[in-house]
Amino acid sequence: MAELKVELPKMGESVAEATITTWLKSVGDQIEEDEPIVEIATDKVDSEVPSPCSGVLKEALFNEGDVVQVGAVFAVIESDQNVGTEIVEEKEELSEMEIESEILKPLEKEEISDIKLESTSERFYSPLVKSIAKKESISQDELDNISGTGANGRVTKKDMLSYLENKNTKTQPTPSSTAPKSSSPAIIPSSPSPTPSGSDEIIEMDRMRKMIAEHMVHSVHTAPHVTSFVEADVTNLVLWRNKHKKEFEKREGEKLTFTPIFIEAVAKALRDFPMVNSSIDGDKIIVKSNINIGMATALPSGNLIVPVINNADQLNLVGLAKKVNDLALRARNNQLKPDEISGGTYTISNVGTFGNVMGTPIISQPQSAILALGAIRKKPAVIESPTGDMIGIRHMMFLSHSYDHRNIDGALGGQFVRKVADYLENFNLERGL
Repeated sequence: MAELKVELPKMGESVAEATITTWLKSVGDQIEEDEPIVEIATDKVDSEVPSPCSGVLKEALFNEGDVVQVGAVFAVIESDQNVGTEIVEEKEELSEMEIESEILKPLEKEEISDIKLESTSERFYSPLVKSIAKKESISQDELDNISGTGANGRVTKKDMLSYLENKNTKTQPTPSSTAPKSSSPAIIPSSPSPTPSGSDEIIEMDRMRKMIAEHMVHSVHTAPHVTSFVEADVTNLVLWRNKHKKEFEKREGEKLTFTPIFIEAVAKALRDFPMVNSSIDGDKIIVKSNINIGMATALPSGNLIVPVINNADQLNLVGLAKKVNDLALRARNNQLKPDEISGGTYTISNVGTFGNVMGTPIISQPQSAILALGAIRKKPAVIESPTGDMIGIRHMMFLSHSYDHRNIDGALGGQFVRKVADYLENFNLERGL
């Protein structure tokens, strides 16, 4: 029988590593082809890694909680099948140090052979942790006193970064009026911890909620947010959808919601104002060539995920409706792939789903803008006509556009959201499916 190496598959351009959260199979278990072996978590999504062949799990090279690089071997399967993977002919037992040396690379291009940290204790440190310690001038005694959250109390990269952040915060000098200005983001002092009473409920944040919290705080600290509001008369759009939704569902087997219509209008406006579809890199503005629209989706757990519709401007309304429904369904069932929640260039958030009339959304970094869509409500409004103005009942909604004031000024941010409203207000009632 051949021994086949199982490598951690590529999970999107920006994903370089993943954490093993749960082994679904134990050493010695029989595995069928495409049966999940392990659950992994990245900073973007949780997913499963399927087996490339049928066989028996011979080795699990990492523990739950370990970080594995994309392309690294994390398991060995004994199988009669030949799936084109490399055969392990003479595999020696790898020590814990050798495994981590293969998986965790030093910071940037530093040579770990130059790292002279020698622990007086029996505690194990990965090459990455040693590299961080060397770069930040952390002594061995200081390193030995850092609390570890990894397996068996091991110090992880996250532990090191958290320690450095707290250390820098404590040693940050009080700014004075004569101090030179810096372009670096200011270090925000931590807020005082609340004191719970005996009747308070204490809930531990799950991994996704922690990531959302970090992402939101980072965005607010990075980008100066400005929000522009527009109220749009979407009566034509509502009447057209009510007229065609049953026919659409019968013909396409898909529900026709308002979301794909909103995305279509946003994609058109992004073509009109390409600077809104941009990101900041230092002192450079990168104007994106592709229009990839993320749609914030609430999960049953109460958390939030943002699947992305790539090249949304190239899809017609039917294609957008199918894509929206598919992504929303698989998001709720935790079946999204990492590629499907990365690469977004602009985001929409439909706060109207919860009955909210408007909101001030936070930008999803490294994007530069996000649009909140309020609830559609019937309201009295002034209707202009060639024979005079009148009051009528119209379907109205608010659009709230938050944008990064570093590269999008008020004029551009306001013109963009007004353009989206124009596309929605001028929706053609005679349009076919």
